[in-house]
Amino acid sequence: QVQLVESGGGLVQAGGSLRLSCAASTTIFSIFGMGWYRQAPGKQRELVAQITSGDTTRYADSVKGRFTISRDNANNTVYLQMNSLKPEDTAVYYCNARSRITYATYWGQGTQVTVSS
Repeated sequence: QVQLVESGGGLVQAGGSLRLSCAASTTIFSIFGMGWYRQAPGKQRELVAQITSGDTTRYADSVKGRFTISRDNANNTVYLQMNSLKPEDTAVYYCNARSRITYATYWGQGTQVTVSS
């Protein structure tokens, strides 16, 4: 079982920046593909960004050029740097981990990001 703990959410004005962190309780972090998802009120959870165990990244069109996902395998942590934030980025952001060996999937508890206009 892998536990994921997100941090770094909060309230920010439009145009501002936040960095989310997700720490994983595993000694084999490097085998996990990691992702950030978000869910706004009344909407479905959607993919924001992914990074594979080989450091290949993928982004939702809505965040390309503004958000950057990265990982630190030595510290079992994945980050989401969010710049030029918009009110429509307001959501609960969830960290996701998926093993490339067993395909087991884990979720964090979520962290709230609120962008004021």
